[in-house]
Amino acid sequence: MHDIWNPWHGCIKCSEGCEHCYMYFLDRVRDRSGADIYKTSGFRYPIQRARKGGYKIQSGELIRVCMTSDFFLKEADGWRDEAWELMRERSDVRFFLLTKRPERVRDCLPAGWDDGWENIFFNVTCENQRRADERIPLLLELPFKHKGIMCAPFIGPVSIGNYLDSGQIEQVICGGENYDGARPCNFDWVKSLRAECVARNVSFCFIETGTVFIKDGRRYHLPDKRLQSRMAYKSGMNFAGKPIEWKLTDHFGWEIPKEALYVPHYRKNCEECGSRPICNGCSDCGKCEERLPARP
Repeated sequence: MHDIWNPWHGCIKCSEGCEHCYMYFLDRVRDRSGADIYKTSGFRYPIQRARKGGYKIQSGELIRVCMTSDFFLKEADGWRDEAWELMRERSDVRFFLLTKRPERVRDCLPAGWDDGWENIFFNVTCENQRRADERIPLLLELPFKHKGIMCAPFIGPVSIGNYLDSGQIEQVICGGENYDGARPCNFDWVKSLRAECVARNVSFCFIETGTVFIKDGRRYHLPDKRLQSRMAYKSGMNFAGKPIEWKLTDHFGWEIPKEALYVPHYRKNCEECGSRPICNGCSDCGKCEERLPARP
């Protein structure tokens, strides 16, 4: 996927949300161990060039980092400075960082960080109330320009209204659990979390129901991720709050005008996708066209 950068792969489980980790499951299917941590061949993806000479990643794109690991994993300490340097070099690109280890973050920031870089969007995972109360206070104390919360896998009710009152949280994402041993996600939890965000004009995105979804006391089994995403979209839970103001710059430090930034575009099969509000758009790989029925 063009919106994901995995500089390293593999992770060490550290909390309840890791118990049925999707990365461990997918690695096991490939006869590998998710605990094997290694630097990937795509480490330098942010500065890779296309055939015509320009960057593969366009100015303004949103790139999710370490979706098969944790950017602040101790075992990756030897690679992180180089990764930071790539993100500093691409000050025209937005990088989405997500961690279950906010206690390590301050000691892992690069030289010259000060109060943060404009192109970094820092998020913590809050799979249940215990982890929300443990991680969000640390999130609020850390020097980042942009901050968010991700309740995924959403395995228990979470209330974060008092943290949203800080005015620092710009976005909240939630979604159910998938694959082997998926625990249920209850729609009541989703509605309650959304209500807290709406009351404070914070953007909220319900990306997927998860494999096991409970609504109005009924238990649904939804193994197809496309169906999960479509059901999340049809629930009407997504809410666009106060826009996030980005100040992306070129190599000379000049702010790039909005009209010069990448604008996501979508295909027909994206119309009912729960992740669309936070998606980087279509990569024009052509695969969805292959799956769609031929038009008369």
